[in-house]
Amino acid sequence: MSITATVSDEALKIGTAVEAFVREKIVPLEKTAPRDHHGCPTAGFATELRNMAREAGLMTPHIRADGSHLNQVDTAHVLIRSGLSPLGPLAFHVGAPDEGNMYLLSHVGNAEIKRRFLDPLVEGRATSAFFMTEPAEDSGAGSDPSMMQTTCRRDGSDWVINGRKCFITSAPSAQVGIVMAKSVDPQSEGGACMFLVDLPDPAIRVDYVPNTIDNSMPGGHPTLTIENLRVPSSQMLGEAGEGFKYAQVRLSPARLSHCMRWLGACLRAHEIATDYACRRTAFGKTLIDHEGVGFMLAENRIDLKQAELTIFWCASVLDSGEMGTVESSMAKVAVSEALMRVADRCVQVMGGTGVTDQTIVEQVFREIRAFRIYDGPTEVHKWSLAKKIKREWRESQASHD
Repeated sequence: MSITATVSDEALKIGTAVEAFVREKIVPLEKTAPRDHHGCPTAGFATELRNMAREAGLMTPHIRADGSHLNQVDTAHVLIRSGLSPLGPLAFHVGAPDEGNMYLLSHVGNAEIKRRFLDPLVEGRATSAFFMTEPAEDSGAGSDPSMMQTTCRRDGSDWVINGRKCFITSAPSAQVGIVMAKSVDPQSEGGACMFLVDLPDPAIRVDYVPNTIDNSMPGGHPTLTIENLRVPSSQMLGEAGEGFKYAQVRLSPARLSHCMRWLGACLRAHEIATDYACRRTAFGKTLIDHEGVGFMLAENRIDLKQAELTIFWCASVLDSGEMGTVESSMAKVAVSEALMRVADRCVQVMGGTGVTDQTIVEQVFREIRAFRIYDGPTEVHKWSLAKKIKREWRESQASHD
């Protein structure tokens, strides 16, 4: 399934164990998983899943016992398999936003921040939230983080944060928060800052939790108000004014991790649709023998392979230390659009059954539809790429003058 020539023996072994755990332990729980009124798995159930993975020695399997991470190619091999069930990333604690937050803290956090905030996440004994996106009605930051309205100001040895945030995944059940705010302190040069906070905190109030098309993440994606949140200066992540730079440290690989997990989900959906098409008969033969159905499954195989190749290409570039936002944007667009086609065909192949909750196919379809928006809509990434193309053209013209 994967480009095993570049995957280490260590990762191959972990990937085999992860896949076996998902298929044997997690898949049987999919239909009985307790869910809240938004359809999301409950935080208590997510804790039970993590306990199961911990007992199996598979908690955060992409992070070694000494705290070092597998490289991105090896991580891809493991995370693809974690995604074979929508519950898999919850069990292994490699889903969004936790996986991206752990990556950020491991690269930017000092020793004390790692001890206090990162270690509980790696151990799966805490969950986290990333407070960046803001409500459109407040003219806040969405795809354009420079529009950030949430502010932070020094007050003695603390910073005081005020503002509103939205689509803050899993915030109601999280214990660790990473809050992004714009400095308006007259003694500093301004710019975006990041802070680590303990959750829950009475200064952070959940306004409401919208019902969304996806529901794989405990707590959903709430809108919150932050009112006079006091954070010690020691809990600033990195340096003041460098928040946008740190956001890119997190977002580029996090986009790729999304691709990894959802490729796993679509591989499973394709398995289910293939099984259905090979067993179901109509008009005297199995569905797969009807060209219209067989061709859809063939197209799925092509899109799945292209998505896999894109992920491993991007992972290898990231491992080389050369990847920036451009490469991650290309991967996010190519993979999310390919997987959307796959998920849509799986529903179509299964007909009426495909739109019911008898299998995970309809959920995968909904989750992938949301994935095309989360971590940057396709159109924003294309716009960013177009700007780069124009800039390269200008540079090329200047070099000929």
